[in-house]
Amino acid sequence: MPVDTKRVRGPDESQSPLLFVPPTTKTPAPPSEAREDGRRRGQADVRPMFARCGLVSQAKGSAYIEAGSTKLICSVYGPRETERKDDVDMKTGRLVCDFRFAPFSCQKRGAWIQGSGEKDLSLGLLESLQPAVCLHKYPRSQVEVNVVVLENDGSVLSHAVTCAALALADAGIEMYDLVLGCALRQDGPTYLLDPTFPEESGAWAAGYGDNQGRVSVALLPSLNQVSGLQSDGEMGEDTLVEAVRACIEGCHRLYPVIQQTLLKAVRRKAPPAQA
Repeated sequence: MPVDTKRVRGPDESQSPLLFVPPTTKTPAPPSEAREDGRRRGQADVRPMFARCGLVSQAKGSAYIEAGSTKLICSVYGPRETERKDDVDMKTGRLVCDFRFAPFSCQKRGAWIQGSGEKDLSLGLLESLQPAVCLHKYPRSQVEVNVVVLENDGSVLSHAVTCAALALADAGIEMYDLVLGCALRQDGPTYLLDPTFPEESGAWAAGYGDNQGRVSVALLPSLNQVSGLQSDGEMGEDTLVEAVRACIEGCHRLYPVIQQTLLKAVRRKAPPAQA
């Protein structure tokens, strides 16, 4: 077998440096204690959000959202003529959603090639946005929504729904209502609204249990209708109903922030008043 003489070869046997780190025992926090970012368990507290529209000049509309350390950017292109010419697309338009993680967004560096998880998130994003977009206004055309996660600190799908709705509104796409997303992780008798990445992934190491699960809700706030709902884990019927209600309350808490962001975007685009 040929040997690459220019490559520095490592030892045949090696050990992880983590073996020499002294173990640290962490006791799980009781449900009554505050979370790491200061929020309380079992309360409808979402992370402070920063949002802005119109950052991508090449796109028809764009939006950027920061929720804690979760950062996303969305670009909307179209409406443009669709490539498919079947009878369905002749009557109504198509909405195409693409969800991707930047290679540097997660703890483990990824690739630009879309994986199975990103495809599932793209489908969830499409299902949440499609009921809100007036596709019958754009026959024989398609609207493309591209979401890129710049930093993943949990609740990426729910914040991607909100960011995409902002970008669609910035692009002037006709919609029945904005779409707001909120996520929740059920931890036994209490819940964690808008969970961070450690809160999302920490409970799954011990396996599933009673009332352990995650819920993501997409809401049309003005119409008070749910456009998307995803749930995994094991939760009772009453627990799931309360989790959905908590997510809806979290969406209503985000609504004023999104409204102010759109108003600022409209004022920036408005022509200056003539004296």
